[in-house]
Amino acid sequence: MRTARRLIENPHFVVSAVECADDHAGWSAPETSSAAQIVLVRRGRFRLESQGRQLTVEPTTGYLHRPGQEIRFAHPAGGDVCTSITFTGDVLTAGLDAVRSPAVRVDARLELAHRLLLRPGADPGFAAVEALLDLLLPALREQPWDVSPPGRRELADRAREAIVADEPGCASLTALARRLRTSPSHLSHTFRHHVGMPLSRYRNRVRVSRALTRLDQGETDLAALAAGLGFSDQAHLTRVMRDELGHTPGRVRALLSPDAGPCRPSP
Repeated sequence: MRTARRLIENPHFVVSAVECADDHAGWSAPETSSAAQIVLVRRGRFRLESQGRQLTVEPTTGYLHRPGQEIRFAHPAGGDVCTSITFTGDVLTAGLDAVRSPAVRVDARLELAHRLLLRPGADPGFAAVEALLDLLLPALREQPWDVSPPGRRELADRAREAIVADEPGCASLTALARRLRTSPSHLSHTFRHHVGMPLSRYRNRVRVSRALTRLDQGETDLAALAAGLGFSDQAHLTRVMRDELGHTPGRVRALLSPDAGPCRPSP
């Protein structure tokens, strides 16, 4: 079951909060959209299939749904909470036709802007949406072309899914390569080509996403947060979050507080 609630609407776009309670591994019937739509995940993960390509969608990877394009969904990990941005005009969609992959890479700054838009007690006004779009649209237009060499895209996708799902035996490049029955050098080169960053940085990106979730839920013990996410200590968590976000964990916690006033993350 899927429910949607409109947050903000203007002549150029509609922003909706979408919750899906589905829990099934099989594919849904094909769905289409009458307008360009970008979906970002706040909680959970699911699979989509479009034009023969399968993709895991979660907080570090959203997706673009082009008008008239058929997409099917599967929810083997349970439900999810997403934000849908539907572009009702063409002012903001220039250049999107050149984007060949449905995947939208969501860096930590973009994820924080997404969470600030939806934080409890916040009024999702135009400033918060503008901050999100300022990061989202350039990121989308900078997506690499959906090319296949070098290596198999499926290998990079499987590695990414293993990290996101926190599967056992994936704590290092060597262990993950052994699990995927390939060499560490081949996995490293293939992953960097298709995902756009080294595997070690992607692992940190996923951990930062989990830190954002915990801070969004009101976590106050930063030392426990660091230990629970696999960082060596709180200082390590702080360094990684500052590198990815430009903010310390304490500052992120303040930004996400229900009592925080209107704000936008640093560019």
